[in-house]
Amino acid sequence: MFQRCPKCGHRPLPADQALPAACPACGVILAKVAQTRREAGDVAERPGGSRRRGAAVGPARASLLLRVPERVDVTGFWLRVALLAGFLVWGLYLVTRDYRTGEMGQSFIHGPLLVFHEAGHVLFMPMGEWMMVLGGTLGQLLMPALLAAALLLKNRDPFGAAIGLWLFGVSLLDVAPYMFDALHPQLMLLSGTTGEEGGHDWIHLFSSMGLLPRAQFIGALTHKLGALVVLLALAWAAWLLRLQWHRRPGDVLREE
Repeated sequence: MFQRCPKCGHRPLPADQALPAACPACGVILAKVAQTRREAGDVAERPGGSRRRGAAVGPARASLLLRVPERVDVTGFWLRVALLAGFLVWGLYLVTRDYRTGEMGQSFIHGPLLVFHEAGHVLFMPMGEWMMVLGGTLGQLLMPALLAAALLLKNRDPFGAAIGLWLFGVSLLDVAPYMFDALHPQLMLLSGTTGEEGGHDWIHLFSSMGLLPRAQFIGALTHKLGALVVLLALAWAAWLLRLQWHRRPGDVLREE
């Protein structure tokens, strides 16, 4: 609620500034100015100059990452809470899988990620053999990364983007055992072999870069990075729900 007109500085303004209330002096529509400022990340004003609880502060980029609808549907809010709880339990389960023995390969999510892994080989095939081999890992990492970016930048849905980031972290967890296995191959590949004679992506990639002796270290590091990304994604989603908690109306209102 504005104390002065944001355009000409006139005061006093109408007590009720909802549409179609306008400044008596210049005629600017007050609700439209407030909406524009909220979308740009400004802090909405109240009488006395206090800040509205839960309003976005800082540059537009931070506002996008923590964007919260002006009115939050109560039913949708609790569904997101339940969804986050499910991803929290699932994420912690995946983080605790032993990357040294390839336990991740027994999880449900390994199957869908494997589809994008194989598609990545085909997608990067025109770029040469080395990129085709790397393309499997790139394919399964690009899919959740693009999903998160689309949800954040196009749909303006940071909560959905946080779930996409969670999937990116899980994909890193899925890559880690494959990297770790390159030094002493034990995992069974789609070819039905362990890949020592060919077909193991990371034996080929690490050997070409002279990094094969460090395969287990890199695999362990990738697992830790994946776990960190999963936890960051869950924290991001939880913080968004905290902000949304302050936007719940007394009655059930639907987001537009």
